[in-house]
Amino acid sequence: MDLRGRAFLSFHRLRILLMLFHTVAQIMAEQEVENLSGLSTNPEKDIFVVRENGTTCLMAEFAAKFIVPYDVWASNYVDLITEQADIALTRGAEVKGRCGSSESELQVFWVDRSYALKMLFVKESHNTSKGPEATWRLSKVQFVYDSTEKTHFKDAVSAGKHTANSHHLSALVTPAGKSYECQAQQTISLASSDPQKTVTMILSAVHIQPFDIISDFVFSEEHKCPVDEREQLEETLPLILGLILGLVIVVTLVIYHIHHKMTANQVQIPRDRSEYKHMG
Repeated sequence: MDLRGRAFLSFHRLRILLMLFHTVAQIMAEQEVENLSGLSTNPEKDIFVVRENGTTCLMAEFAAKFIVPYDVWASNYVDLITEQADIALTRGAEVKGRCGSSESELQVFWVDRSYALKMLFVKESHNTSKGPEATWRLSKVQFVYDSTEKTHFKDAVSAGKHTANSHHLSALVTPAGKSYECQAQQTISLASSDPQKTVTMILSAVHIQPFDIISDFVFSEEHKCPVDEREQLEETLPLILGLILGLVIVVTLVIYHIHHKMTANQVQIPRDRSEYKHMG
């Protein structure tokens, strides 16, 4: 083989090695995830972290439950009745994820992959009267469930894997650079591939940031949901009113004391002329 042929073969091998390295690097970046649910004091809440290039790019803490309707045969084996499976996201789940400048994704699998949750986040820029403003939101939820799984499903008709998807979803809307926090329950409806069935996803104790994380394992400033803000106002309003009432009482007592002291020091002028002879 001449020198030119050897150089071409070496270049071809190098190109293949670079392609393999690039593929492995992409796989490693996608698989660089951590399930830190054991650190949560809430046994129902999971904590997931996605890292790329050695830095945290997505953090998610939440509790999730899925209410899944399914058909079973009635006792006469002629009619169908609808039962309900309550499926909670459990600790020790397998997690995958990916991050991007405008699109991030979190995938969670549990109970031997009988259940899978996929959450897609997007970051967008909008023109407002104040100028361009960027926000991020949860744009899609997909829940895959296997009704042959016996822990939650009992003798389901047409048992098998079904996929439930959100439709035109815009949830958890948050200004760019901030994390979303909401302790209150939030529900998202998912249309199932099981005919005429709607799966309800219930999220609670949520704290999520899929973009612009500055410090490893640390959320940015929180953007609280309106429900939490109202509840916080309802909790603090009685305290504020109590403080105002106490201040009014104190001011009233001070004014009364000053007025009483001033009137006590004034000379009493006799109303009856006969009293003047006792003066002097």
